[in-house]
Amino acid sequence: DLITGKDLKAGDVLVGMASSGVHSNGFSLVRKVFDMTKESLDTYYDELGKTLGEALIAPTKIYVKSVLALIKQTEVHAIAHLTGGGFWENIPRVLPKNTKAVIDESSWEWQPVFKWLQEKGNIETYEMYRTFNCGVGMVIALPQSQVETALAILKQSGENVWLIGHIESATDNEPQVIIK
Repeated sequence: DLITGKDLKAGDVLVGMASSGVHSNGFSLVRKVFDMTKESLDTYYDELGKTLGEALIAPTKIYVKSVLALIKQTEVHAIAHLTGGGFWENIPRVLPKNTKAVIDESSWEWQPVFKWLQEKGNIETYEMYRTFNCGVGMVIALPQSQVETALAILKQSGENVWLIGHIESATDNEPQVIIK
């Protein structure tokens, strides 16, 4: 029952599951932002609804129960946990040769902590997607015919989820992840 991505194909859809924040990735860059801004971890921001420190150390979300429920009821073709390396490194690990993930960045809103890091650190969007999960902690690929069922199962499990993209055919010289 190992999910390896071998069944992934053009036309499959990508469902994003919300992260609980930064998780445990990108803290070298976070420290650089703090070195630049001289902000205090105790600084309260209304848009964060908490202090910077609280936003940054929010416990990492564990997706096991929700994903297991999904696997029992749908045909999951691939699962990518967005850890260190963000979108650019983690999603290609599950893509078969000659496929690419096309992601619509307007399909979810970055959590305030990511907006704060980008703004205060003057971090380019490409680098944000390379370093952080930007609010999407897990990506699930499955057939288009099962997307509504998958979204319902994940929402019933208490997850915040979005249809964030799809899989297309690709040539050898194309990037495996396109975010537009």
